[in-house]
Amino acid sequence: MIGLNNLTTNGRVFVEPKLNRRRALFVLDKVDEILSWERTAEQQKDTRFVELGRYLCEVRAGQYWKLENLGSFDDFLTKRFPESRRKAYYLMAIHEQLPRQMHRSLKLMGWTKARELVKVARAEGQRFESAPWVHKANMMPREEFKREVEKHLTGKEAEPWELLYFKVYKSQLAVVEQALETASLMLGGQKSRGYCLEMICADFLAGAHLEGGNSDSLLVALGRLYSLLPDPQKMEFAQQMGKVQ
Repeated sequence: MIGLNNLTTNGRVFVEPKLNRRRALFVLDKVDEILSWERTAEQQKDTRFVELGRYLCEVRAGQYWKLENLGSFDDFLTKRFPESRRKAYYLMAIHEQLPRQMHRSLKLMGWTKARELVKVARAEGQRFESAPWVHKANMMPREEFKREVEKHLTGKEAEPWELLYFKVYKSQLAVVEQALETASLMLGGQKSRGYCLEMICADFLAGAHLEGGNSDSLLVALGRLYSLLPDPQKMEFAQQMGKVQ
């Protein structure tokens, strides 16, 4: 990106534009205005979904779905949530499984954070203390709060994560799926597909740097491969390395 600033355009040397302060302030205000609107709209949507969970529970309890000549509550959810009913059940779990005194606070934190609180409430049962968790939910950004819940439930610090998107042609799917499945079997079926993909990449890097490559990169790749192995295979590997020495 740095080099792009020094390129010529149509044979002319790029000249830094004269700053129009008035126009710049207007445009920057518009950017902030739109971003603020987006955050507000997202928060309002989050709040309404918490309310939706209460109404869905009432539809099920009162069998209101019969007014639409549907055979069951599941049919009602299939009609309203054609892509996935999971979200509907999350919303209902928030209403049913979190203490009543929390319900007013749920609208402030939104349904995605409330969904994480349900995990804590299920795990702790009668020992669940809502006040400190409501405070954390209101103070922390969404992803940070999600990591806090995972750390509380597992005792382990959760790594930050992000989604990666790939366009894969149908002709490629068989090879990709087979590679992921093979990696999963090697890892004992205990790791997510993300770890399986990392193992495949680490194995590729180790092979690429095996002969005449970067020894530091080879060491990092081998280290990641070792860390992904199940404990019995780690012990077997350590024993084999002891014999080599």
